Amino acid sequence: MITLKDFQSIDLRVATILSVQEHPDADRLYVMKINLGEEERTIVAGIRSHYNKEDLEGRQIVVVANLEPATLRGVESEGMLLAARDENNEVILLSPSEKITEGSRLG
Repeated sequence: MITLKDFQSIDLRVATILSVQEHPDADRLYVMKINLGEEERTIVAGIRSHYNKEDLEGRQIVVVANLEPATLRGVESEGMLLAARDENNEVILLSPSEKITEGSRLG
């Protein structure tokens, strides 16, 4: 269990996906450039079997912006997108219901 204080330290922000590429060394991963308002970052996500690149570009998502960077199959990921699985085990990306400014904080 985490404490309320721990939870409050999570920096959730809205980002727009600028570009999506297949990971060169992993069939399940995408490498995405995202706009977080004041900066662009690269994130790596295991959603390739659930989404086409064309359906992701331009889409707004929610990311954890204050994670320590992690290297996934040789590519540095500078954040993590948030997703859930529905009753049919489909991956649903968390995103705002209407377009809002990149970098906006949730909470």
